[in-house]
Amino acid sequence: MRAEDLILISVDDHIAEPADMFERHVPAKYKDQAPRVLTDENGRQQWWYGEKMGRNLGLNAVAGKPREMYNVNPSSYSEMRPGCFDVHERVRDMSAGGTLAALNFPNWTGFSGQVLNEGPDHDLNEVMIMAYNDWHVDEWCAAYPGRFIPCGILPLFDVERAAAEVRRLARKGCHAATFSENPAALDMPSIHSGHWDPLFAACSEEGTVLCLHVGSSSKVARTTIDAPVSVPMSLSSVMSVYSLGDLMWADFWWRFPELRFSLTEGDIGWIPYFLQRAEHVHDRHSGWTGQTFPAGYGPADVFLERVICCFINDPVGLSLLDHFNIDNLCWESDFPHSDSTWPNGPEVNEVQFARLTDEQVNKITHENAIRHFSFDPFAIRPKERCTVAALRAEAPDVDTVTHVGRPPDQSDRDFFRGFNPIPAAGP
Repeated sequence: MRAEDLILISVDDHIAEPADMFERHVPAKYKDQAPRVLTDENGRQQWWYGEKMGRNLGLNAVAGKPREMYNVNPSSYSEMRPGCFDVHERVRDMSAGGTLAALNFPNWTGFSGQVLNEGPDHDLNEVMIMAYNDWHVDEWCAAYPGRFIPCGILPLFDVERAAAEVRRLARKGCHAATFSENPAALDMPSIHSGHWDPLFAACSEEGTVLCLHVGSSSKVARTTIDAPVSVPMSLSSVMSVYSLGDLMWADFWWRFPELRFSLTEGDIGWIPYFLQRAEHVHDRHSGWTGQTFPAGYGPADVFLERVICCFINDPVGLSLLDHFNIDNLCWESDFPHSDSTWPNGPEVNEVQFARLTDEQVNKITHENAIRHFSFDPFAIRPKERCTVAALRAEAPDVDTVTHVGRPPDQSDRDFFRGFNPIPAAGP
């Protein structure tokens, strides 16, 4: 399929949330305790929730910059393109890149809302999480119906409150929520504990997908403390390997027949090997491990039926397409992060999809996302206006080169090492 004819829905983009996002959504009595952006003596800006520092702005907002200008250190809104934080400019950037719609994950809160979950007062945390969700659904997504798949943050410190928020979000039309790739790494119960059953039940009943984004356990894959920073960057998918391992052997699937998880930003080329390995373990070791499945099922079947996965540019994974359930495979852009192919996603996709049929391409690029996330952009915009060519024609004046920022230096590499000093990969 030609690049200009594609219809692209990304199941993984991000927001560098604007500094005023809480102003219209936090009740007056809590205004003075709302998260805020502070500027230090060097002009660098950083989110804070009380005394807890948010995630940095740097590498998470480099869209349009050449790689020689990528930064990891906290930067400022003035050093990124407005489409990172301004919804009106975001939609123009999406059109310039040929992207019809996108699911947007949080940024400064951590990918599973860690910062807002770790505040000392649970009631206050819940207020801020709900305020974040109201801003995200009612302001950011609602500004351009049909262009955004809403995704909520959950109060994971209390499973009953998390379940209630899933139901509240579903009433708003939001059927995606971010969950940690490994809650045990955040000092929460594991997915095997039974603790999360009320949340899993709510998601199963409401048709809400629990999204496991790489990094949502506040860990990165590391080999040694002094390894070059390219090592953990290369091993980023390892955290999704752990998530897949847990999911394939979990016992809750049979209790919640409509429950689905997604693995986000972990790519897919590695998955078939671990499916094969899990089936081997089930065949050779189940006699002593005691692991059981319903008749005719195995760990690979769990993945194939109930787990959604996605990729940006993964020709290896696509060469192994026969090992996947293509109905659970999606594309992601990752705008405005450093792995993103924006604004050239359509051209990259034309190459990597060259051996696929149009039916396969349509499933991966938009049909699966529409079905899994209960999202219907064609109710807002005629299908013929949703193609790459049609969208780009609406934004011919967008300059896709970002002309602000600074070259990286040693402080960026030091910041990356210091942000997560855990020396070894693992849960």
